[in-house]
Amino acid sequence: MATNKLLLTFAICRLIVTVGLTLRPTELLRLGLNGQLSLDPTDMETASLDFGMMSRAEPLAVFHPASAEDVVRLVDAAYASVNGFTVSAKGHGHSINGQAQTSHGVVIEMSGSVKKLAQLSPLVSMEQEVQEQRYVDVWGGELWIDVLRATLQYGLAPKSWTDYLYLSVGGTLSNAGISGQAFNHGPQISNVYELDVVTGKGELMTCSEEQNSELFHAVLGGLGQFGIITRARIPLEPAPQRVRWIRALYSNFTAFTKDQEFLISLHGHPNSQKFDYIEGFVIVDDGLINNWRSSFFSPRNPVKITSFNANGSVLYCLEVTKNYDESSANTIDQEIEALLEKLDFIPTSVFTTDLPYVDFLDRVHKNELKLRSKGLWDVPHPWLNLLVPKSRISDFDKGVFKGILGNNTSGPILIYPMNKDKWDHRSSVVTPDEQVFYLVAFLRSALDTVIGGDESQSLEYLTNQNRRILRFCDDAGIKLKQYLPHYTTQEEWMDHFGDKWAQFYQRKMEFDPRRILATGQRIFKPSFTSKVASW
Repeated sequence: MATNKLLLTFAICRLIVTVGLTLRPTELLRLGLNGQLSLDPTDMETASLDFGMMSRAEPLAVFHPASAEDVVRLVDAAYASVNGFTVSAKGHGHSINGQAQTSHGVVIEMSGSVKKLAQLSPLVSMEQEVQEQRYVDVWGGELWIDVLRATLQYGLAPKSWTDYLYLSVGGTLSNAGISGQAFNHGPQISNVYELDVVTGKGELMTCSEEQNSELFHAVLGGLGQFGIITRARIPLEPAPQRVRWIRALYSNFTAFTKDQEFLISLHGHPNSQKFDYIEGFVIVDDGLINNWRSSFFSPRNPVKITSFNANGSVLYCLEVTKNYDESSANTIDQEIEALLEKLDFIPTSVFTTDLPYVDFLDRVHKNELKLRSKGLWDVPHPWLNLLVPKSRISDFDKGVFKGILGNNTSGPILIYPMNKDKWDHRSSVVTPDEQVFYLVAFLRSALDTVIGGDESQSLEYLTNQNRRILRFCDDAGIKLKQYLPHYTTQEEWMDHFGDKWAQFYQRKMEFDPRRILATGQRIFKPSFTSKVASW
């Protein structure tokens, strides 16, 4: 304990000398923190950047908590401090525009600091029909890949996923968490039983549908504005053993969207009569149908657009899966055939592969490793994620896929529909005001400095193209919403939240009245901003 206090004192002294810490050293010394307050250059550099690599903000310090109580003490100190400082919780750092950064406070590194799964192992009911007793309690900074590995030991798994599993539980629940299962199970925020949250007032509160429900719904999709998730209770279901993974191509956008919408309309049907995962992507250049998200086709047997006579026009790829195990292996082919025969894809364009369930869920990470080995991962990522209403998706196709993009994408373009009634309207997330809306995700990488020369691969070009897409939608009256939103003024945020803004603001004043949490979102300015700095 004495050693920890000595290290903490040294860190605080360095803060005062190097960055002019505005709070009193005794305020931190009295906290009794068991974690590590760090000024290590590596820690500071990591906390200054994110996956987007388009913004940089160096914090005053980085904190590695040893428990939820450590998070409570730090946030309470920030809330009670005379001069004040901000607190930003950071998971795996997969934000795009500095949302988890702060230059006037402390970044809490939630991932990698506390491993709670060993202590909070899945609590599984022996009576399998009691679904409410099948869940896992996890630390907010735990990565979904580790949640999967832990729950599979019990033959169980969460219901709703993200495409990439190296994201923190608290991070995805603060946004929504979506993948191809969302049409059926809803986003990850619709699959939570209970949370422990440290509010902006330094209070640790357990919340759920029945207990502190206002905080529960505020935090889910709340962009970190109301509290830091330190524990989440996630419902589980029996995990399948294998996945049949299918892709089929379309040259007609109307046929493509009609089939996607038909497939998601089957969400209420028995499992044998629907797919388990429905996504899709757009192909606008004469390249491989493979992309970095998944090695679907063998490198020895690449598939090119030109082989489908697309004449240089846009193609659309439907991507679906069917989960199965030994008990359903004999019927899986018939079930898939019954679904495919109702669809209108290019007849010769169906591709199928079969793999273990965990390999499908972890498909993106394997390609991350390949890109890292080539130096193509740690580059700027000017991603743009949009929720587009069904009624305007055809206009979006004509204006963007067949217009603005030209023949170069610089990354995968996802497109798939979701059912609005699978999203809880009480959460903080906003979606288009239609029963079906599409995710359109431009997952771009600025590679001009890596592969050299190509202006259309540059960060400036791609960022300007994003602006053109948003301007087109605005001019065309397409009432979309940004997913993983990024705005720089409160007026823009008010427009984003629309009718939900008043409630969002009220919740902020209740749970984080000094506005010290997640200031990297640029929604609210801290109450002490004038004493520290301005945006």
